[in-house]
Amino acid sequence: MSPEREDRDHHLEHSVEADLHRLPVDSDVSATPSPLPLRELVAQHADLVPVIAVGGALGSLARWGLSEALPHGASEVAWGTVVVNVAGSFLLGLLMAFVLDVWAHRRYVRPFLGVGLLGGFTTFSTYELDARGLVASHHPVLALAYVGGSILAGLVAVTIGVVAGRVWIDVRRTPEGRS
Repeated sequence: MSPEREDRDHHLEHSVEADLHRLPVDSDVSATPSPLPLRELVAQHADLVPVIAVGGALGSLARWGLSEALPHGASEVAWGTVVVNVAGSFLLGLLMAFVLDVWAHRRYVRPFLGVGLLGGFTTFSTYELDARGLVASHHPVLALAYVGGSILAGLVAVTIGVVAGRVWIDVRRTPEGRS
């Protein structure tokens, strides 16, 4: 390998690492397990249970309403599920940017919006059941496209959400962006 290519590859590797470190990371995820017993952990966060439950109920109702508005047969792509999961991915990316930067000290925002509302709104189990229905109705290629396309669209949507959130936050923080 030429020295120029090695330099370029080295620079690219460090550039990608730097970009990855700037992306929001879920502050609730820890590499080390909690030292507290489950009972104490639940007791410390008992106030979050109703917040998550209300958010989950609202998100689930929104998903149900969208699936009713966009019905499908077993041999058809479940566009309601696609819309829910892609929109939910975008909104979760957007939320993570704001939760980790703007609303970092708001105890109930992430549990209500992220875990509850968007957790109830998005659905992995329905997505898998829809894919199984496509396979069972002799549409394995469509099922594979549905699964792969949904994953790819979700990853793109969450990335766009994170970037859009970061741009919005940065613009609002600059003197020119403030009203």
